[in-house]
Amino acid sequence: METLDTVPDEEFLRLDHQICFSLHAATRAFNGVYREALKELGLTYPQYLVMLVLWEHGELPVKGIGERLRLDSGTLSPLLKRLEVAGYVERRRSAEDERSVTVRPTAAGAALRERALGVPRRIAAATGLDLASIGDLRDRLAALAARLDSLDPAELRASCD
Repeated sequence: METLDTVPDEEFLRLDHQICFSLHAATRAFNGVYREALKELGLTYPQYLVMLVLWEHGELPVKGIGERLRLDSGTLSPLLKRLEVAGYVERRRSAEDERSVTVRPTAAGAALRERALGVPRRIAAATGLDLASIGDLRDRLAALAARLDSLDPAELRASCD
């Protein structure tokens, strides 16, 4: 069995050995599938993610949406503006703290949810995986993200020496 200590450094530099590239390639493939699945809704994939969060949680501060989607406000603000122009969300300043903006789905945004109900099932079918495998993969990716998020940069530098 290969371990980190037994694989030659040169092998680690091969593109097909990079987990980041495998994730990147899978992400690009998913984006293509979602582009088709979301075309009839008039949403981009990032806009769809915002709507998923709002459909699940209702009204949220922009900061809360960003935390759930792992997006900064510079990326999230234009998405929210486009969704607002489309009539799917409403943004308003908090009465308690004018620096805080909350977002909620409009009636049109709620109606869009009904039209989006079939998207997850179509995406799941497109993967060719059964639900247990999808759940396992999702759990493993979540654990990977949590591990990488918790990594101390000093630990990373030390592991490369």
